[in-house]
Amino acid sequence: MHITASVFINDNESGLHQDYKDWLEELAPHEPLSRYRHNLTGEDNGDAHHKRQIMGREVTVAITDGQLDFGPWECIFYGEFDGRRRKRVLVKNNRLLMSVSTDRHILVG
Repeated sequence: MHITASVFINDNESGLHQDYKDWLEELAPHEPLSRYRHNLTGEDNGDAHHKRQIMGREVTVAITDGQLDFGPWECIFYGEFDGRRRKRVLVKNNRLLMSVSTDRHILVG
């Protein structure tokens, strides 16, 4: 997972997806680029680092009878706040290590 990416659990509803995009842009707008000291390094993704910090980098999901145990509307989402990148998803528990590579873009990009 890239340093500007996030995973989180929430409702899979398009209005909520757009609300998150709008809310994150209000909290950490991309422009002006001069707003972020990080961008003085030659990068232009200071906002993406802040958005990732707000949304988090990992989730914990209960497993019941060998199945992921979500609430009725819950889904896991991957958000990349600095453009599309090749994704690698790592799922771990104390008995299993599974790695899945995907180019699927799930929520934000």
